[in-house]
Amino acid sequence: MTLQATRYEQLQRRIGRQLNQTLVGPWRRRSVGVLALLFGFLIGSNVTMYWFQRSGQNRPAAVLAMVLILELIVRLRSKVRPGPWPLPWLALDNLRIGTVYAVVLEAYKLGS
Repeated sequence: MTLQATRYEQLQRRIGRQLNQTLVGPWRRRSVGVLALLFGFLIGSNVTMYWFQRSGQNRPAAVLAMVLILELIVRLRSKVRPGPWPLPWLALDNLRIGTVYAVVLEAYKLGS
């Protein structure tokens, strides 16, 4: 039984291809991807707390600055040619994903 060519099925294929590029390949590519993801999580969880302790109650400004930086990274990434991502772009993308995950997890922990 074949799948129909719906938008949801195409989305699943794209996500599968991106995960495949991240998880399959040379050990250097996989290890850089995982390390960048974990380092992004570390940055996301610590930068907001550092700015919060340093500047008092200015945590929303720290999160806003992080979101603006991440959006600039996304804009730069969209300008790059499609196809297999070079290693620095893979690391930068995984760094961004880890940072966003940490900020969202922090928001859930705070209840906002």
